[in-house]
Amino acid sequence: MGKTYFASDFHLGVDGRLSSAERERQLVRWLETIRHDADTIYLVGDIFDFWFEYKTAVPRGYVRLLGKLAELRDAGIKLHLFTGNHDMWMFDYLEKELDAPIYREPVIHEINGKTFFIGHGDGLGPGDHGYKLLKKVFANRVCQWLFARLHPNFGIGLANFFSSKSREANHNEDVFLGPDNEWLLQYSTRKSEQLPEVDYFVFGHRHLPIDYLLPNNRTRYINLGEWVYFNSYAVFDGQELKLAFFEHPEGRAVKSPN
Repeated sequence: MGKTYFASDFHLGVDGRLSSAERERQLVRWLETIRHDADTIYLVGDIFDFWFEYKTAVPRGYVRLLGKLAELRDAGIKLHLFTGNHDMWMFDYLEKELDAPIYREPVIHEINGKTFFIGHGDGLGPGDHGYKLLKKVFANRVCQWLFARLHPNFGIGLANFFSSKSREANHNEDVFLGPDNEWLLQYSTRKSEQLPEVDYFVFGHRHLPIDYLLPNNRTRYINLGEWVYFNSYAVFDGQELKLAFFEHPEGRAVKSPN
């Protein structure tokens, strides 16, 4: 069997260590390097810094990435897409164009005898009650219908403004807060007690590459990091899941002390 790749938080549309356009070309290079051994690719949310599908219009740009994904799908590589907190307003455009399912909640998939719990990670774990309420508003069909009534020039501009405010608020993204303060680590620990069959909890959202062994000394919590600065992803070779970095030799993951 081929390898399974996981990546998230490209945040295309906003500049970082590279400009958004340069990062998109970098992502295309990465996809080209893995096409020879990839069986499946999971893109686990926040592919775009903002995305909203109007009935007859989508945000401009991203043609290189979307074209490469379509090429890989046509070559028989399976794609799985997840919505994140920045691109939760994906509807059916990418699902149809890329022939790829879109998930809005975490899923459990078995891959070569290992059980993976996969999700973007937003709204999970303790705390962040303000965002959890806001997510319910954003997911409400009436609110989506009302937003769609806005002209794209105004609606997308407004959304980009609030997206930038969200980034400014998350100023501890590159600092590991410890097992008692990492919400997704706490969530994974509790969930592993309910789902002892899970081997890996795989999330994005946190923006920090993390590979942490849970207290049961069997299950691992993997956070995929992001591509604004880290260029991090995970690869499962059929036996083991590992974090890796593309064109970023200084990249390091946070690892559990045990």
